[in-house]
Amino acid sequence: MAGVQSFDNLLACRNLLKASVDNSTALALALDKTGPRIAELDQKLTFLEMAIRPGGSKNCTFAAVRDHISLALGPSAAVLKILDSIRELEKSLLSDSLPHSDIFSYISTIKQFEDAIKFLTANCNLAIQWLEGVIQFLEGNSVADDRYISKVKRSVAILEELQATGEQAGRNGELLSGAFAKLEISFKQILTESNAPLGFTNSSSPWTAEQAYNAALPLPGPILRKLQAIVEKLNTGNRTNSCISVFIEVRSLNAKNSLRALDLDYLENAVEEYDDVQDMEGCIHEWSKHMEFIVKCVLESEHMLCKEVFGSLESDAWTGCFAKIAVESGILLFLRFGMSIAESKKSPTKLLHLLNIFSVLETLRMDFNKLFGGESCNEIKTMTRDLVTKVVNGASEIFWELPLQVKLERRSSPPSDGGVPRLVSFVTDYCNRLLDDNYRPILTQVLRIHQGWKYEKYEEGLVTNQIYSIVREIAVNLDAWSKAYERKALSYIFMMNNHCHFTSLKGTKLGNLMGDSWLNAHGNYKEYYSALFLRETWGKILASLTQDNPDSSPKMRLMAFNEAFDDMYKKQLNWVVIDESLTNKMHKLVVQALVPAYTSYLQKYRVVVEHRSDVFYTVQSLETMLNTLFKAKQVKYTSSTIGSHLTGEQRNAVIDQLRFTLTAM
Repeated sequence: MAGVQSFDNLLACRNLLKASVDNSTALALALDKTGPRIAELDQKLTFLEMAIRPGGSKNCTFAAVRDHISLALGPSAAVLKILDSIRELEKSLLSDSLPHSDIFSYISTIKQFEDAIKFLTANCNLAIQWLEGVIQFLEGNSVADDRYISKVKRSVAILEELQATGEQAGRNGELLSGAFAKLEISFKQILTESNAPLGFTNSSSPWTAEQAYNAALPLPGPILRKLQAIVEKLNTGNRTNSCISVFIEVRSLNAKNSLRALDLDYLENAVEEYDDVQDMEGCIHEWSKHMEFIVKCVLESEHMLCKEVFGSLESDAWTGCFAKIAVESGILLFLRFGMSIAESKKSPTKLLHLLNIFSVLETLRMDFNKLFGGESCNEIKTMTRDLVTKVVNGASEIFWELPLQVKLERRSSPPSDGGVPRLVSFVTDYCNRLLDDNYRPILTQVLRIHQGWKYEKYEEGLVTNQIYSIVREIAVNLDAWSKAYERKALSYIFMMNNHCHFTSLKGTKLGNLMGDSWLNAHGNYKEYYSALFLRETWGKILASLTQDNPDSSPKMRLMAFNEAFDDMYKKQLNWVVIDESLTNKMHKLVVQALVPAYTSYLQKYRVVVEHRSDVFYTVQSLETMLNTLFKAKQVKYTSSTIGSHLTGEQRNAVIDQLRFTLTAM
């Protein structure tokens, strides 16, 4: 209402000014008529020469006044005309409806209003100068009476008031401020109505360049041009702060909504809360996909939009806007998750976790440099740099300590069933993963970076040499563990199983690294310990049956054989052979050696057997019992299942054991 009253006052001033101009015009016409009359008197009254001369001076004076008034009339008339235009523009700007439906016309109206105000003040200034000249001339020559001079002075005052009002309106006056406020409201409404969360594609494949580009176009071109036009107009009045705040609020909410469909509870959990290693690996896998989504899709689109909307402002305006949106979106929470893993207790699986994290960061390195390279993103840059440092240092430290970890496990006890120790299965599987194409290039890059930080030259073959060292420590452990068994037979089956395990590595990354000669040597050792086992166990029982002993009767020898068989069977019932083909081979050898000899002996001493059939095994029962050995815990090892026979609880037990070793170092 204040703006309306102000222009009503101006309208009254306009009417007064028009009346003054009309009077000035009449005065000019009167002066035009008075000049010739004085000239006529001059011709008729030549005898009044001294009196006529002042008359000629007045003639010149009237002409000068007429010229001053004529020069003042042009700017004054322009002021009157522009006041009418301003009145019409005012009605458009004060309209109750919001302009976002036709934002460009509204912005054009504001521009016309600003130009009209400038034109008004310029013409007021010009008219004032000429009218002040008229007043000075009239007062100095006594051409007009005081009443007329007073009216001219009143006109000057009106023009000065108009000039001051125009200058105030040009400096974000009340009317212009209201128009800018409408633009700010329209900016928020257009932005809010155009918001749409981005959809996450749960795919194992990385984002392609085309997918990332399409995802980075969050607003249609017409909407974008409206926002740009509003920002550029508000910038002329230094009124962009409100738009920037609204933009941050709306786009931050949109970014959060884009992530709301994802299950991000794992980001809040501490590393110690995961019960199983596979759970942790699953979370890191999810983290890698989500990290790629938020960087390549969500933040890339926000980065592009900030630059498009606020790029016409000073450079730090749009980058600061993006930095705040990035922080609000939750990028720091993703980085803290990686940091929590990097700062967790040392363990072999932590190395794999760190390599996975490094792989993600390396994949997104160019995106991070592009999005967060400015000074406004220092917080994100600093945390990312710290995360990379801890990942590289932590992974390198664990890798160099692996052989020593294996060595320190030498004091533990071997399996009571003669099978492959969990540690051996875990470490061979672990080495296979490190040598896999998914990990080896990353591990090599991490070690190369770490060596560079220490100003040391990276040597090719560093990874393979470390793997050799790990395998050597395993071999030494096996020799030490085999000597811990009280029974030679169980020691033999233990060595047979472990050599069989190493033989089964053929075709794996670790097997290929160690070579055929290494694999063949383990195959030979497997056969060697298999023969020792058979000779130490069933070979001795068979000898008691086939060798003649004059001091014992057939009945006593048969009873002794059955007792020895029964004792051996009970001992070996809980022993294990890890390879099915080896189990079948051992069954076949034992049956071929034992059953025919036992059958022959029973037939030879049939009379004895018939009288004590309740004491001796039949041939069929003997063969059945032999076929049940080594099957209770039988595990088939292949190149794809090495180490996978460990349950989650068993695997965690091995990792906890190694973690204790690492932490104690």
